[in-house]
Amino acid sequence: MSSVLFTVSVSVVVPAMNEAANLPHVFATLPEWVDEVILVDGNSTDDTVAVAEKLRPGLRVVTQTGRGKGNALTEGFAAAKGDIIVMIDADGSTDGREIVAFVTALTEGADFAKGSRYIPGGGSDDISRTRSLGNRALTMITNRLYGTRYTDLCYGYNAFWARHLEVLNLDCDGFEIETLMNVRAAKAGLVIREVPSHERSRIHGVSNLHAVRDGLRVLRTILRERRRTTSPRREHASV
Repeated sequence: MSSVLFTVSVSVVVPAMNEAANLPHVFATLPEWVDEVILVDGNSTDDTVAVAEKLRPGLRVVTQTGRGKGNALTEGFAAAKGDIIVMIDADGSTDGREIVAFVTALTEGADFAKGSRYIPGGGSDDISRTRSLGNRALTMITNRLYGTRYTDLCYGYNAFWARHLEVLNLDCDGFEIETLMNVRAAKAGLVIREVPSHERSRIHGVSNLHAVRDGLRVLRTILRERRRTTSPRREHASV
Protein backbone atom coordinates (compact mmCIF):
# COMPACT_ATOMS: atom_id res chain seq x y z
CA MET A 1 0.00 0.00 0.00
CA SER A 2 1.54 3.32 -1.06
CA SER A 3 1.33 6.55 0.85
CA VAL A 4 -0.99 9.11 -0.69
CA LEU A 5 0.26 11.92 1.55
CA PHE A 6 4.04 11.50 1.51
CA THR A 7 6.70 10.58 -1.02
CA VAL A 8 8.48 8.42 1.57
CA SER A 9 7.45 4.99 2.81
CA VAL A 10 6.24 4.53 6.37
CA SER A 11 6.45 1.43 8.58
CA VAL A 12 4.51 1.14 11.83
CA VAL A 13 5.86 -1.25 14.47
CA VAL A 14 3.40 -2.57 17.05
CA PRO A 15 4.78 -4.76 19.87
CA ALA A 16 2.01 -6.91 21.34
CA MET A 17 1.50 -9.76 23.78
CA ASN A 18 -2.03 -10.95 24.48
CA GLU A 19 -3.64 -7.79 23.08
CA ALA A 20 -6.33 -9.40 20.92
CA ALA A 21 -9.09 -7.46 22.64
CA ASN A 22 -7.37 -4.11 22.03
CA LEU A 23 -6.20 -4.54 18.44
CA PRO A 24 -9.54 -3.77 16.73
CA HIS A 25 -9.45 -0.29 18.25
CA VAL A 26 -5.72 0.21 17.64
CA PHE A 27 -5.78 -0.88 14.01
CA ALA A 28 -8.90 1.19 13.31
CA THR A 29 -6.85 4.32 14.02
CA LEU A 30 -4.00 3.43 11.64
CA PRO A 31 -4.06 5.47 8.41
CA GLU A 32 -4.73 3.53 5.23
CA TRP A 33 -1.76 5.24 3.58
CA VAL A 34 0.75 3.57 5.90
CA ASP A 35 2.91 1.35 3.71
CA GLU A 36 3.70 -1.38 6.21
CA VAL A 37 2.43 -2.55 9.60
CA ILE A 38 4.64 -4.93 11.59
CA LEU A 39 3.17 -6.75 14.57
CA VAL A 40 5.87 -8.05 16.90
CA ASP A 41 4.17 -10.87 18.77
CA GLY A 42 5.59 -11.69 22.18
CA ASN A 43 4.45 -15.33 21.93
CA SER A 44 0.85 -14.49 22.79
CA THR A 45 -1.43 -17.17 24.20
CA ASP A 46 -4.59 -15.50 22.90
CA ASP A 47 -5.68 -14.69 19.32
CA THR A 48 -3.46 -11.62 18.93
CA VAL A 49 -1.91 -12.73 15.64
CA ALA A 50 -5.12 -14.04 14.08
CA VAL A 51 -7.03 -10.89 14.99
CA ALA A 52 -4.29 -8.64 13.65
CA GLU A 53 -4.04 -10.51 10.35
CA LYS A 54 -7.79 -10.30 9.88
CA LEU A 55 -7.84 -6.57 10.62
CA ARG A 56 -4.89 -5.58 8.43
CA PRO A 57 -4.42 -7.42 5.11
CA GLY A 58 -0.76 -7.51 4.23
CA LEU A 59 0.29 -7.34 7.88
CA ARG A 60 3.80 -8.59 8.61
CA VAL A 61 4.19 -10.65 11.78
CA VAL A 62 7.50 -10.98 13.61
CA THR A 63 7.61 -13.55 16.39
CA GLN A 64 9.70 -12.14 19.22
CA THR A 65 12.74 -14.24 20.07
CA GLY A 66 13.59 -12.45 23.34
CA ARG A 67 11.57 -10.82 26.08
CA GLY A 68 10.51 -7.29 26.97
CA LYS A 69 9.25 -4.24 25.11
CA GLY A 70 12.72 -3.05 24.21
CA ASN A 71 13.59 -6.35 22.61
CA ALA A 72 10.27 -6.46 20.74
CA LEU A 73 10.78 -3.00 19.29
CA THR A 74 14.38 -3.72 18.32
CA GLU A 75 13.31 -6.84 16.41
CA GLY A 76 10.47 -4.95 14.75
CA PHE A 77 12.75 -2.10 13.71
CA ALA A 78 15.20 -4.56 12.18
CA ALA A 79 12.41 -6.05 10.06
CA ALA A 80 10.98 -2.70 8.87
CA LYS A 81 11.44 -1.76 5.23
CA GLY A 82 10.07 1.81 5.30
CA ASP A 83 12.05 5.05 5.09
CA ILE A 84 10.35 6.15 8.31
CA ILE A 85 9.60 3.94 11.32
CA VAL A 86 6.81 4.77 13.77
CA MET A 87 6.42 2.94 17.09
CA ILE A 88 3.02 2.70 18.77
CA ASP A 89 1.51 0.61 21.57
CA ALA A 90 -1.01 -2.20 21.19
CA ASP A 91 -3.09 -1.36 24.27
CA GLY A 92 -5.04 1.54 22.76
CA SER A 93 -3.09 4.27 24.57
CA THR A 94 -1.53 5.72 21.41
CA ASP A 95 -3.70 7.09 18.61
CA GLY A 96 -2.66 6.06 15.11
CA ARG A 97 -4.38 9.13 13.69
CA GLU A 98 -1.49 11.16 15.12
CA ILE A 99 1.02 9.40 12.87
CA VAL A 100 0.58 12.09 10.23
CA ALA A 101 1.98 14.69 12.65
CA PHE A 102 5.06 12.59 13.39
CA VAL A 103 5.77 11.89 9.73
CA THR A 104 5.22 15.55 8.87
CA ALA A 105 7.80 16.60 11.47
CA LEU A 106 10.32 14.23 9.90
CA THR A 107 9.66 15.28 6.31
CA GLU A 108 10.01 18.91 7.39
CA GLY A 109 13.56 18.34 8.59
CA ALA A 110 13.61 16.45 11.88
CA ASP A 111 15.64 13.26 12.27
CA PHE A 112 13.68 12.03 15.29
CA ALA A 113 10.11 12.94 16.26
CA LYS A 114 9.18 12.24 19.87
CA GLY A 115 5.72 12.42 21.33
CA SER A 116 5.03 14.66 24.29
CA ARG A 117 2.05 14.74 26.59
CA TYR A 118 3.21 18.02 28.14
CA ILE A 119 3.29 20.50 25.27
CA PRO A 120 0.24 22.34 23.90
CA GLY A 121 -2.03 19.86 22.16
CA GLY A 122 -0.78 16.92 24.22
CA GLY A 123 -2.24 15.28 27.31
CA SER A 124 -2.95 12.02 29.10
CA ASP A 125 -6.00 10.19 30.38
CA ASP A 126 -3.84 7.57 32.03
CA ILE A 127 -0.71 8.82 33.77
CA SER A 128 -0.87 8.94 37.56
CA ARG A 129 0.45 11.80 39.66
CA THR A 130 3.31 9.63 40.92
CA ARG A 131 4.35 8.55 37.43
CA SER A 132 4.05 12.11 36.15
CA LEU A 133 6.30 13.46 38.90
CA GLY A 134 8.82 10.71 38.28
CA ASN A 135 8.78 11.36 34.55
CA ARG A 136 9.31 15.07 35.06
CA ALA A 137 12.23 14.43 37.42
CA LEU A 138 13.88 12.03 34.98
CA THR A 139 13.27 14.48 32.15
CA MET A 140 14.93 17.27 34.13
CA ILE A 141 17.97 15.10 34.88
CA THR A 142 18.30 14.19 31.20
CA ASN A 143 18.05 17.82 30.13
CA ARG A 144 20.73 18.83 32.61
CA LEU A 145 23.13 16.05 31.63
CA TYR A 146 22.64 16.15 27.87
CA GLY A 147 21.69 19.75 27.14
CA THR A 148 18.32 18.72 25.74
CA ARG A 149 14.99 20.53 26.06
CA TYR A 150 12.70 17.56 26.39
CA THR A 151 9.33 17.89 28.10
CA ASP A 152 8.41 14.18 28.22
CA LEU A 153 11.17 11.59 28.47
CA CYS A 154 9.20 8.42 29.23
CA TYR A 155 6.66 8.19 26.43
CA GLY A 156 6.54 5.43 23.86
CA TYR A 157 5.16 7.24 20.82
CA ASN A 158 8.09 8.12 18.58
CA ALA A 159 9.10 8.10 14.92
CA PHE A 160 12.43 8.38 13.15
CA TRP A 161 14.19 7.92 9.83
CA ALA A 162 15.21 4.27 9.46
CA ARG A 163 18.69 5.36 8.34
CA HIS A 164 19.41 6.39 11.93
CA LEU A 165 18.97 2.89 13.36
CA GLU A 166 22.70 2.29 13.25
CA VAL A 167 23.55 5.34 15.33
CA LEU A 168 20.78 4.56 17.85
CA ASN A 169 22.29 1.08 18.24
CA LEU A 170 19.47 -0.11 20.50
CA ASP A 171 20.48 -2.79 22.97
CA CYS A 172 18.05 -2.93 25.89
CA ASP A 173 15.07 -5.15 26.65
CA GLY A 174 12.72 -3.19 28.88
CA PHE A 175 10.55 -0.07 29.05
CA GLU A 176 13.71 2.04 29.26
CA ILE A 177 14.07 1.76 25.49
CA GLU A 178 12.26 5.09 24.99
CA THR A 179 14.81 6.82 27.22
CA LEU A 180 17.70 5.09 25.47
CA MET A 181 16.43 6.26 22.09
CA ASN A 182 15.99 9.84 23.29
CA VAL A 183 19.43 9.99 24.88
CA ARG A 184 21.30 8.39 22.00
CA ALA A 185 19.49 10.54 19.46
CA ALA A 186 20.65 13.61 21.38
CA LYS A 187 24.22 12.34 21.77
CA ALA A 188 24.39 11.61 18.04
CA GLY A 189 23.39 15.17 17.22
CA LEU A 190 20.12 14.24 15.53
CA VAL A 191 17.60 17.00 14.99
CA ILE A 192 14.80 16.20 17.42
CA ARG A 193 11.31 17.67 17.36
CA GLU A 194 8.63 17.06 19.96
CA VAL A 195 5.14 16.34 18.64
CA PRO A 196 2.03 16.84 20.82
CA SER A 197 0.31 13.57 21.60
CA HIS A 198 -2.69 12.64 23.74
CA GLU A 199 -2.32 9.39 25.64
CA ARG A 200 -5.47 7.34 26.17
CA SER A 201 -6.09 4.81 28.92
CA ARG A 202 -5.46 1.14 28.20
CA ILE A 203 -8.73 -0.34 26.95
CA HIS A 204 -8.47 -3.95 28.16
CA GLY A 205 -6.01 -5.79 30.35
CA VAL A 206 -3.38 -4.66 32.82
CA SER A 207 -0.11 -2.90 32.06
CA ASN A 208 3.21 -4.57 32.88
CA LEU A 209 4.70 -1.17 33.75
CA HIS A 210 5.97 -0.87 37.34
CA ALA A 211 6.61 2.76 38.23
CA VAL A 212 9.41 2.28 40.77
CA ARG A 213 11.19 -0.66 39.15
CA ASP A 214 11.05 0.78 35.64
CA GLY A 215 11.82 4.29 36.88
CA LEU A 216 15.06 3.00 38.40
CA ARG A 217 15.94 1.25 35.15
CA VAL A 218 15.39 4.53 33.31
CA LEU A 219 17.62 6.39 35.78
CA ARG A 220 20.38 3.80 35.42
CA THR A 221 20.13 4.14 31.64
CA ILE A 222 20.47 7.93 31.83
CA LEU A 223 23.56 7.71 34.04
CA ARG A 224 25.17 4.83 32.16
CA GLU A 225 24.82 6.58 28.81
CA ARG A 226 26.51 9.65 30.27
CA ARG A 227 29.67 7.61 30.71
CA ARG A 228 29.67 6.40 27.12
CA THR A 229 31.60 8.21 24.40
CA THR A 230 29.53 11.06 23.01
CA SER A 231 29.18 12.17 19.40
CA PRO A 232 29.33 15.76 18.13
CA ARG A 233 25.88 17.31 18.54
CA ARG A 234 23.89 19.64 16.36
CA GLU A 235 21.33 22.03 17.79
CA HIS A 236 17.99 20.45 18.72
CA ALA A 237 14.66 21.58 17.36
CA SER A 238 11.49 21.26 19.42
CA VAL A 239 7.91 22.47 19.24
